[in-house]
Amino acid sequence: MAKSSTPIQLIPRMTAKGPFTVEVPGQTPVEGETPVRRQPLAIPEFVERPAPDVTTVYELVRAAVAKYGNAKCVGSRKLVRTHQDKKKIKKIVDGVETEVEKSWTFFEMSPYEYYSYTEYEQLILQLGSGLRKIGLDKADRVHIYAATSANWLATAHGAASQSMPIVTAYDTLGEEGLRYSMVATKAKAIFLDPHLLPTLTNVLAVASSVQAVIWNSQHQVNQDHVDKLKAAYPHINILNFDELVKLGKENPVEPVPPTAEDLCCIMYTSGSTGTPKGVPITHRSVVAAVSGASAIVQPYIGPGDGLLTYLPLAHILEFVFEHAALWWGSTLGYGNPKTLSDASVRNCNGDIREFKPSVLIGVPAVWETVKKGIIGKVNAGSPVVRNLFWGALGLKEKLMYAGLPGSGLLDAVVFKKIKEATGGRLRLCLSAGGPVSKETQKFISFAIAPMIIGYGLTETTAMGTLHNPFEWSADSIGAMTASVEAKLVDFPDAGYYATNKPNPQGEIWLRGPTVLKEYYENEKETAEAITPDGWFKTGDIGEWDKNGHLKIIDRKKNLVKTLNGEYIALEKLESIYRSVPVVANICVYADAEQAKPIAIIVPAEPALKNLAAQLGIEGDSVEALVHDKKLHSAVLKELQAQGRAGGLSGIEIIDGVVIVEDEWTPQNGLVTAAQKLNRRGILEKYKKDVAKAYGK
Repeated sequence: MAKSSTPIQLIPRMTAKGPFTVEVPGQTPVEGETPVRRQPLAIPEFVERPAPDVTTVYELVRAAVAKYGNAKCVGSRKLVRTHQDKKKIKKIVDGVETEVEKSWTFFEMSPYEYYSYTEYEQLILQLGSGLRKIGLDKADRVHIYAATSANWLATAHGAASQSMPIVTAYDTLGEEGLRYSMVATKAKAIFLDPHLLPTLTNVLAVASSVQAVIWNSQHQVNQDHVDKLKAAYPHINILNFDELVKLGKENPVEPVPPTAEDLCCIMYTSGSTGTPKGVPITHRSVVAAVSGASAIVQPYIGPGDGLLTYLPLAHILEFVFEHAALWWGSTLGYGNPKTLSDASVRNCNGDIREFKPSVLIGVPAVWETVKKGIIGKVNAGSPVVRNLFWGALGLKEKLMYAGLPGSGLLDAVVFKKIKEATGGRLRLCLSAGGPVSKETQKFISFAIAPMIIGYGLTETTAMGTLHNPFEWSADSIGAMTASVEAKLVDFPDAGYYATNKPNPQGEIWLRGPTVLKEYYENEKETAEAITPDGWFKTGDIGEWDKNGHLKIIDRKKNLVKTLNGEYIALEKLESIYRSVPVVANICVYADAEQAKPIAIIVPAEPALKNLAAQLGIEGDSVEALVHDKKLHSAVLKELQAQGRAGGLSGIEIIDGVVIVEDEWTPQNGLVTAAQKLNRRGILEKYKKDVAKAYGK
């Protein structure tokens, strides 16, 4: 698709005319289901290839290199040094006030250094040759157990150049999950970050297929960890990434290109309950995903665009997104959640300001943090500054909706500093991985850049829906991409029917070239989730709107029946309550024996301290404040007010609140690597506080 050199000006307003999805011609109506719908571009056929000769990930990378040659492809930063800050804080332990020392780590990073597309291709071919030199062959599996980095992606592409599938696991998965995925897939080699070597030591006792361990030389290694591993497993080849590249350089072999139906990846979902499920993803599926998404957004993103990449590459959203970016000729700048903002670094800019992305992708928790950071700074200013900001934001929204000029002037005068905090170049934001509140989507869209929504699953290779920027809306999640079709199926338990008025409702089922055929060696889950004619049951409850856009209104497993017999949707409630300034993260819990839900929240420290100061409550740390009853009462009132303002019904207004002092991280197991709540883990940890909130 041709692309002009001047980027298209994107605005948060629907300028295209619907309907944005259409019924597939020639289908027979089925009772209890809506007709099957597709993106108009996918009639009569799905858009499966971005170019006629691109059928695999390997061909996609080669074609991108041929097109973009010396343009910047991937960029990374090096850690220069770490800085430690220590401070004594008061903490309540078993009802007694105690003084403890708390420490904060700050990172000093180098500027970005880049590989061109041509240099990147050279790197991946050398990695492929290196893998062959250490004894791997076609169809042998390479496990990747590391945080997102340029070396992660290069290892995946090096393996693909020799028809070796990769197996992915989140770097936060822990020993048990790693053992499961390595044993089940019989991986021959593993690439991992050096700090994870101790986790691997015990796993190798049962993962007997492993012949080589490759650690990421972008990070410093503790030599003691390497020595212990070598002593315990003398038969295993242990080397670092740079050594593997050198081996490949010295012992080049021809690529062994995969075919479209070959396995590209076995991706383990970050399930918060039970054993992780393996999703086999073919090269055809990845290419169809890139193609389906490109049909929607490639007119707006291309060479010269910079995409900041920091979400887990073991998550399908990031995996497909990075492949799409390469196809579009954009530059990938690797960041880290710990160094994204200026607040966590010293003597340098955070990744966002250093890289200056034009496109930024995030999960809802990231966007809430960005929004609250901006509001915190605005509220710290004078009354004049505050009134100017909120007045300008309201005016810009009115001007945009009416299609009137003037918003450019507001950007230059009022929003310039905010835009500079994200690098000053941001044209498009994408939120995916869960429901983001309408208020947050609008706030980011009008204050910084239009935010579009994406929806998909590992099982559908991230395909589902994706807003076309010209179809911007805060009321839906957009239309399907061009490589998947959808229908809604009755869910009678909660009253969702295809015949509901004014809009049809039901469970979202998806089908197409990006949808898995079966889970990896798991017949039971396959039979439950996939129909014989290829439909994947997502578990999400959706609704078609009048434009043919999809809305997600519930999730089957997060629907809870309360004491009065009515269902409430936990994720919907969380997306509304999460926008309260004092909330950093939230888990809504509804006890089946109670009439109303309660909320467990991780507080946003500046907002909590601010609220405490307004109430005259003393305490200079979260640990000291979370036990104050007066503060609990004030936080509950703020949440209840937000619930009512967000249009929640009486039974959806929370009745109690638990404020906790611990952050929820993948490391402590209270959220997954994709920032999804581990509800069971959270409830277990705070069960005494929850009982107290319910007055038990």
